[in-house]
Parts: sequence; structure tokens; C-alpha cells
Amino acid sequence: MLNLDRIIIEFDKGLRTLFSDAHSVRPHPDAEVLESPLDEKEKKHSAALMRVNHSGEVCAQALYQGQALTAKDPVVQKKLQQAALEETEHLAWTAHRVHELGGHLSALNPLWYTGSLLMGAFAGFLGDKWNLGFLSETEQQVGSHLQSHLERLPVEDGKSRAIVEKMHEDEIGHAEMAMALGGAVLPMPAKMIMKVNGKIMTSLAYRI
Repeated sequence: MLNLDRIIIEFDKGLRTLFSDAHSVRPHPDAEVLESPLDEKEKKHSAALMRVNHSGEVCAQALYQGQALTAKDPVVQKKLQQAALEETEHLAWTAHRVHELGGHLSALNPLWYTGSLLMGAFAGFLGDKWNLGFLSETEQQVGSHLQSHLERLPVEDGKSRAIVEKMHEDEIGHAEMAMALGGAVLPMPAKMIMKVNGKIMTSLAYRI
């Protein structure tokens, strides 16, 4: 059962996700990569893709927070909280890169956050095996999305590519962790709905 203190803590996390600069304990993956010259079209495209990735991490933060709020097993709660810390680092990496490229973060991030928080909390209410299964499927779909960005980013943009590659590695690790903890494979209709929602988010975040 949720208590007021925990609700306040999670509300504070949400405000910090949306309105504060995230920080990374690990070095930024592109720290040792030299900036390569990009023309304005390439910069704009890279910034838009990294904005999409940042919005995806906003969603991930909300999902993890919602799932941790309603997860029943303390071990599952702890693992979700640990994964959320890594997603916070992804927020820091992507936001920094968007600004380096002269771009802006998505104005729709509060909408993505609210919807994802509710989805995560609902998944937790269904029970830990479905909660973890939802997490695993989410991370697998995010992994596929990141892989597609590696194909779409300019070859010369080594800094963005280094960030995306490390994010991809982390997301696959989260998916494997969720299944190892007892996650259930989601039914195909649920997977398809998640894919449609993901396409809507990525299309809008690329532009707005």
C-alpha cells in the first residue's frame, strides 16, 4: 500500500526528471570521441534523433517509477530502482548531446512522462510477472529503436553514435534482467499496442 511519503518522493522524482538537469555517475560515452564537422542538415537530423532518445528516457524514468510504486516483491522494487538510475544517466547523456548539436528537448515531455507513469503503475498492479514482462518488452522495443537510430545517424556523428551504442547495451541488459527475475512474455496484442504507442511518441518527438 502506498503511503504519503512515498508518493511525495516519487512526485519529486518526476519534477526533477522533467525540469532539472540529470547527472551521470559514469563518464559520458562520447567523452573521448572527437567532434566531427557536420553540415546544418546533419546537425538538425542528429539533434532530432537524440531528442527522440531523450524523450524515450523520460518515458523510461516514468515507467520504472510507476512499476516500482506498485511492485510487490522488494527484490523487484530494488532492481527497478537500480535500472532507473541507469536511465537517469541516459537522460544526462542525451540532453547534453541535443544541446551540443544546437537542438531543444521535446515540449511534450510532460505528456510522455504522465502517460508512462500511469502505464507503469498499471503494469505493477497486474502482478510482478506481468510487470517484469512489460519491462522486458519495453526494453526490447527500445533496443530495436536505438539500433535503427544507429543506421539513421550520420556516419560522421561519432559522438551521438557512441551514446546510442552504450544506451543500447544498457537497455538489452535491463530486458534480460527482467526476464531472469520471472517476467512473463506478453501476448501479441499487447506488444502491438506498445509498438503503435512508441511510433506515435517517436514521430512527434522528432518534430516537437
